[in-house]
Amino acid sequence: MTTIAPLLAQSAFDPEVIEILAAAFEDAWAAIEKSGSSLASPRYKRVAQEILAKRIIETAQHGEHDRQRLSEDAVTYLTQSYK
Repeated sequence: MTTIAPLLAQSAFDPEVIEILAAAFEDAWAAIEKSGSSLASPRYKRVAQEILAKRIIETAQHGEHDRQRLSEDAVTYLTQSYK
């Protein structure tokens, strides 16, 4: 189960959108891990995943439902905000 799942359980998104958001989260996390960022380390993993999940949900609440754009935005947000 991803970190985003519990947050989505309380949302009003359609099941199709929830699938997109979960996939965007997985893509974003994979990008963070692949980048070698210290944010992927065990020390920061939980917090970094929570930030990604919340950013994806917030962006989706503003109408963005494209998996790639959601993922890229979340990664950019995390890496620029928490260097």
